[in-house]
Amino acid sequence: MAEQSSEIPETLSSKMEAVSIASTQASSSSAGLQISEDVEKRYQIVRSIGEECIQEEELKNLLAKKAAPICYDGFEPSGRMHIAQGVMKVINVNKLTSAGCRVKIWIADWFAQLNNKMGGDLKKIKVVGEYFQEIWKAAGMNNDKVEFLWSSDEINARADKYWPLVMDIARKNKLPRILRCVQIMGRSETDELSAAQILYPCMQCADIFFLEADICQLGMDQRKVNVLAREYCDDIKRKNKPIILSHHMLPGLQQGQEKMSKSDPLSAIFMEDEEAEVNVKIKKAYCPPKIVQGNPCLEYIRYIVLPWFDEFTVERNEEYGGNKTFKNFEEIAAEYESGELHPGDLKKGLMNALNKILQPVRDHFKTDERAKNLLRQIKAYKVTK
Repeated sequence: MAEQSSEIPETLSSKMEAVSIASTQASSSSAGLQISEDVEKRYQIVRSIGEECIQEEELKNLLAKKAAPICYDGFEPSGRMHIAQGVMKVINVNKLTSAGCRVKIWIADWFAQLNNKMGGDLKKIKVVGEYFQEIWKAAGMNNDKVEFLWSSDEINARADKYWPLVMDIARKNKLPRILRCVQIMGRSETDELSAAQILYPCMQCADIFFLEADICQLGMDQRKVNVLAREYCDDIKRKNKPIILSHHMLPGLQQGQEKMSKSDPLSAIFMEDEEAEVNVKIKKAYCPPKIVQGNPCLEYIRYIVLPWFDEFTVERNEEYGGNKTFKNFEEIAAEYESGELHPGDLKKGLMNALNKILQPVRDHFKTDERAKNLLRQIKAYKVTK
């Protein structure tokens, strides 16, 4: 396999350097817990991932007591990978491992089958799972403390532990409570659900305990089942509850799209999109002048470009203000809202940044025969909801 030039920029990697465990100088949290400067530093790295954390004091306690907490993340292999699944996951996983965490990435092949992804064809689902791993490797994920676990293999290997747990969670919850969790599958309570889709939330809740996760590091759309896991701890009188660290969900590129859609190519940037495709999608993206709230282009800059490069550069003629490099989102938002930063200039800077991030992935899928074959198969598959 050819070596990839997929190094993360120094500005990002320097932020994520593993924190020394040597520091013993103490600082106080709001609850009075004495924690070292090292723990505080690790806490700040881990906490920066989440739009929401349940609960922050529990996270500080965990990091103070455990050098290598287990973080759980998972995904349904369900088609081509968009940039939130790709770049944001690389950023988040690398932050977690730099703070000493172990990350278990749950390749939820059986869950994708239950949810009728790829028409429920398990062979296709497994191909998609392999393709996802190729992308993260090419994009620069640090795999030193990362385990990729296929749900079908792990559940079959330890069925005596897994299925009693699923059954107990199902027994302790009424159907309306489980139905409130179907959002995790991209469904709503009013959808006509199969029996398999009722089983799904109970299984995902069980995954957290099965994988011995200390931290659930998933998107805000998975919040309800993570809360269910904490409620289950109350039911079984378990003191140590899984900490929920929910990351932001990037919107689609078109107006009013709360989420990216794999069935709408213009709603998202895909990880192997060519430069011309990225440029067309950003040019067509919703980006109203002077409006920051609900502006997907600004969201991409805030959650992808700035964490990756630690800066955002706009190139423009001197008569329009000249080139400018921004170091934080607040500065960008203020200049955009005032009208000093034009949507066209912002979009041009965004195109340049995204194409730089994605180039190593494109190269990998062009030069590596296995990756090239996986992508060819994926593009031929029909995406099913």
